[in-house]
Amino acid sequence: MQHPLYDSLRNKLITITLVVSLTPLIILGGIVYYQFEKMYREKIVEQIRYRAQSQAEAVDLFFRKRSALLGIMADTSDYLKISDESYLSRVFQIINFRQGNFVDMGVIDHAGIHQAYIGPYNLRGRNYGEQPWFNEALSRGLYISDVYTGFRNLPHFIIAVRGHENSHPWILRATIDSEVFENIVRSAQVGKTGDAYIVNRSGIYQTRPRYGGDILGQSPVTPETFAGSTTTVWEQRNLYGKTVLYAGCWLKSLPWLLIVSQEVREEMESLFATQYLEFAIMGLGILAIILTTVFTTRLTIRHLIANEIRMNEMNAQLIQSDKLAALGKMAAGVAHEINNPLAVILQKTGWMSDLLLEEEFQSSKNMEEFKNAIVKIETHVDRAKKVVRNMLGYARKMEPHLEDVDINDTIRQTIALLENYARTNNIDIETNLAEDLPIIAADQAQLQQVFLNLISNAIDAIGKDGRVVVATTRSSTHIRVDVSDNGPGIPESKLKRIFDPFFTTKEAGKGTGLGLWVSYSIIEKMGGTISVKSEAEKGAVFTVAIPILLPEKK
Repeated sequence: MQHPLYDSLRNKLITITLVVSLTPLIILGGIVYYQFEKMYREKIVEQIRYRAQSQAEAVDLFFRKRSALLGIMADTSDYLKISDESYLSRVFQIINFRQGNFVDMGVIDHAGIHQAYIGPYNLRGRNYGEQPWFNEALSRGLYISDVYTGFRNLPHFIIAVRGHENSHPWILRATIDSEVFENIVRSAQVGKTGDAYIVNRSGIYQTRPRYGGDILGQSPVTPETFAGSTTTVWEQRNLYGKTVLYAGCWLKSLPWLLIVSQEVREEMESLFATQYLEFAIMGLGILAIILTTVFTTRLTIRHLIANEIRMNEMNAQLIQSDKLAALGKMAAGVAHEINNPLAVILQKTGWMSDLLLEEEFQSSKNMEEFKNAIVKIETHVDRAKKVVRNMLGYARKMEPHLEDVDINDTIRQTIALLENYARTNNIDIETNLAEDLPIIAADQAQLQQVFLNLISNAIDAIGKDGRVVVATTRSSTHIRVDVSDNGPGIPESKLKRIFDPFFTTKEAGKGTGLGLWVSYSIIEKMGGTISVKSEAEKGAVFTVAIPILLPEKK
């Protein structure tokens, strides 16, 4: 049954409830996620900034220690002694034992000639006088070179310190093991996408990056953007189109820029996991709210519809009760108006019967015809009185009036009243009446009303083309009347209410719901019972058990 008004109300309730419930949840979830993402991103930025700064300090410490060690050797040794390769070899072994990471060591005079050399290459006698770093080392006292190939044709860098001997400066130069140095730089790499490398002021790689570059290659970094002593953090897409977080910090020992990078996605994995968890929780929460809202709204609407149906039923019952009350008043009035003339007619027929006893009428040749006419008048008056009494019985329940009743004959009379109605619907009314039924003391009019209700209900249930069977049997204490049909049957859910007042299985407007209730009340007052059995698509059987009350005991 469609209820457009309730459908509209349900949709509005669901929409309003969901909007009111979900809007704060979504806004709160968005704010929480935004704040959490902001805090998490700031934490990541600080972490990579700290990593770059810490690693830059570690590299600076690396250079300071080796520069200090070479400076001590240059300050505590005279030129002639340290130019002796055997002595230089012992010095080389000592400093490598103390600090390590030196590949070779050499002494260069003020003219730039390599006078002594300890290492794997043949560099003795090489002239470095034209090399830019040589003059810078002489002038500044300490020089740490960029990575270059030089005479070795291999990328390397050197630390050179100045020594003095009789106003003639000389240079103590050492080559650093670049692999060890690169390992120190690479220790800042974290995760699968983390990278750490050094570039000089020209953006040339001084260490080999993990991805997309090599030593002495040009990097995509613009060092001029990193001004000052603070560590700078920025975000940009790399050559592969992935967003990368960079942190750059200048070394204090030399003009090199240490860069630490990390793909944002990897750093944000924990945030993404939290995001997915938040979305899952919010999704489940939203789903729970939607399901709960829809369920509770539908349940509420169903209750409203059920209440409206019950209220309509109660209104119908009140209207029907009012009709019955009006019918009762009308029946009482009609009975009064009819019973009075009937009483007069009976009085006059009695007077007429008395007149026929007089001698002048005894000799009339129409005497028998007069007597038969009077009997017929009295019979039809009695019939009219019963009709009035039946009308009152429908309008209000009446106490049984005991008389001699032949159940089979009463059933035949009832069927005779309904035969035309059944025949028009192509329904056969069959009987299977026991011949040994006794005459009992009962109210024939009320029993006829019961049988009339049961048989007419069976005809209505079949509708068209069917069969109604009325059967009687007897036991020691009761006469049993079965009224069965081959109609659609009565649903099991309605069987318990079938005898309730105003309950009907017929369509609206086609039944009052009082017939079975009145019938039940009549049989109950007689001391009998009425019951029903039914199966879907197999019809129904109403059984009336009437107690056997013999006439002499009435």
